[in-house]
Amino acid sequence: MGEKKESGEAVKRISRWVRSRSVRELISMGLISGIFLLFLLRLFWKNQTYLFMATQIAHSSALLLLIYKLTITKTCSGLSLKTQELTAIFILIRMLVSFGFLRDMHVLLDSLTLGATLWVIYMIRFKLKNTYMKEHDNLPLYYVLVPCAIVSIIGHPGFNAGIILGFCFVFYITIEAVSVLPQLHLIQNAKIVEPFTAHYVFALGVARFFSFANWMNLLIDSGGSLLTQIGQGHLYIAVALLAELVQTFILADFCYYYVKSVIAGQNMMRLPPNVV
Repeated sequence: MGEKKESGEAVKRISRWVRSRSVRELISMGLISGIFLLFLLRLFWKNQTYLFMATQIAHSSALLLLIYKLTITKTCSGLSLKTQELTAIFILIRMLVSFGFLRDMHVLLDSLTLGATLWVIYMIRFKLKNTYMKEHDNLPLYYVLVPCAIVSIIGHPGFNAGIILGFCFVFYITIEAVSVLPQLHLIQNAKIVEPFTAHYVFALGVARFFSFANWMNLLIDSGGSLLTQIGQGHLYIAVALLAELVQTFILADFCYYYVKSVIAGQNMMRLPPNVV
């Protein structure tokens, strides 16, 4: 009992110390922690498959949180239907691209994720539509899909890889990069974030961190050849890297306020007006 009390006091002291730091100090600590974690991942997880699996596990955890929320609490309040629809779109396109190049465990995992996402869409649209915050989930899908299509036309790999498959490849990675925007837009409109919704978005942020780490590994292992290919006209590589950066930083902002609210012991997370 004494050890538990001492450990509890230590956690409280650390929590008070973190809360007393300025925003600049917290951001600096977050960046240093992120770089350190990337270094550890590079040191111990050199195999690309491990990072892919970590990304899928984090994404699956997010989906399990959604399934729990929809089946146990019987409400979809705070969840964006449009983010789920964008997720289903980019996973479906990614599966088509994967079937065009290879058949492996990636396709199986994507199939399971797609099935779960379609179930979530069904629950929000039909079973729990009375709790759906439609008035707050008002970011038009074409605001996302049209710019992504334009980027894909400009940056597709070209005829060597098959123009249709090349377009689809760039299209899905750009949609994936911004698919969480409707969810964050809904949160911003609602002003507060329910616990399960916050956990869900945070899990997506963890998934994106592992995915970003995977791309950093690819860049290092290529010895700079990937960057050289960009200069030779392979713009899709630049689009893929930019997409990873965009989605990582979009979710990093949310994760910062999520961790801050957890440390402060807040049940309901609130975002400042400048987020998203």
